[in-house]
Order: sequence, then C-alpha cells, then structure tokens
Amino acid sequence: MIKCILVDDEPLALVQLQKYVERVPFLECVRACNCATEAIGALSATEVDVMFVDINMPDINGLQLVGSLAKPPMVVFTTAYSEYAIEGFRLDAVDYLLKPFSFESFMKAVNKVHELHSLRSKARQGYTEEGALQDNCLFVKSDYRILRIPIDDIRYIESMSEYVRIYVDGYTKPIISLISMKKIEEFLPSSSFMRVHRSYMVNLKKIVEVSKMRIVYNGDVFVPIGDMYKDKFFEYIDSRFVGKNS
Repeated sequence: MIKCILVDDEPLALVQLQKYVERVPFLECVRACNCATEAIGALSATEVDVMFVDINMPDINGLQLVGSLAKPPMVVFTTAYSEYAIEGFRLDAVDYLLKPFSFESFMKAVNKVHELHSLRSKARQGYTEEGALQDNCLFVKSDYRILRIPIDDIRYIESMSEYVRIYVDGYTKPIISLISMKKIEEFLPSSSFMRVHRSYMVNLKKIVEVSKMRIVYNGDVFVPIGDMYKDKFFEYIDSRFVGKNS
C-alpha cells in the first residue's frame, strides 16, 4: 500500500482528489490538509510515501512547502497554472497535474508514483541494516525497463537536470534514467563513489589517470573536477599517493 497526503486550500479540489484516491486500490490517504501549515504537522507525525500538493496556496505555497522539507516524500504537484511546471520538476517532482485534471490524467501520475515506489523498494531490499549494498547492485528504470546494475561496474555518473547518464562497463551507451543525482547518490556507498563536479560522480575504484583537473577514461573521455569538490578529491588521492617528497 502506498500512503499519501493531500494538500489543497480549495475544498472542492481536495474532495475531488480524495475521491480519485479512493478509486485506486493501492493508494491510502492518511491525511487531507487545506493548508501547508497543516501538512507540515501531518508529515512530522506520519510517514507517507507521496504527497499530492497544490502550488497556489496562501502564506506558504506548495513549492515552498516541498522545498522546506529535509526529506520530502515523492511529490505530485497540482495547479491551474502551467508556468510552475519547470520549477516543480526542479524539486524532483514525480509529475505535474494541470487543473482541472481527469481521473485518467491522475492515474498516469499515480502509475509513475507506483513504478518509482516499486523501484525504491527493490533497491532497499539490497541493503543491510548498516546501509551497505547487500548484493552490490542497484535498480534503475530506463525507458520501459527496470535494469539491475552491479555498482562495481559503474565508471561514472553524469547529471542532466532531472535525468542521469550512468556509464557502465560492458555497455556501449550510457544508461539514462529519470532520477536526480542527489537521489542516486543516496544508494551508492560513499567509500567508493565521490562527487567531483556539480554534474559528475565517479567510482573511485575505476580511476586510472588524473591530469589537469580532469579524470581520464580510455584516453579520450574526461570528467572535470570542480572547484567546490577538488579539495576533498585530492585529499583522497593524497592519502593513497606513493613516493611523496619527505
């Protein structure tokens, strides 16, 4: 069962959303809130999987609400104004529903939520209580498939806004998945993976050469090392450097 919370300051819209949720067997509404303040209280008291939240609300709007949460659940934004779509997806929203929306449109968003929830559940099954990957793999959705990727085979990951490109040994092309760099970073062991640039994370075990603030792969593929990340990266290199001047 996927637990959800509904947030909308319009009573009729909130009732309609509740009716839609009641028609979905795997959705359970744990709270319907008519303002962001009420939603914050509900989220602090109850753990939910997804929130359906209106953007245009008084005092605290939906974007501000989601942005204020340290660990937000999955989010589906609902609003009558299409200009908020881009900003909504920047907050890693699963989907964006433009009012008035039909039950069919609602179900398209819900199916995305269901797929992502299943994907995360499968990935969590590979974790021990200490947080390490038990079978040393992760699952990602690419196109219409869910792929199992051995993490030791990942060379590096490139961020593309809401998507990532995962470069894996044995694949001629990168695996492209609709997930943020922040989210995938949560599933990777920090002992092996490091963010070296705003748009890049590398498998430290796959590094062969570092030259001129770049990590070199196969002689002609370069990953830049960003100024914000260089100190931590070169501390790692220095800790393993042989032949330093005494």
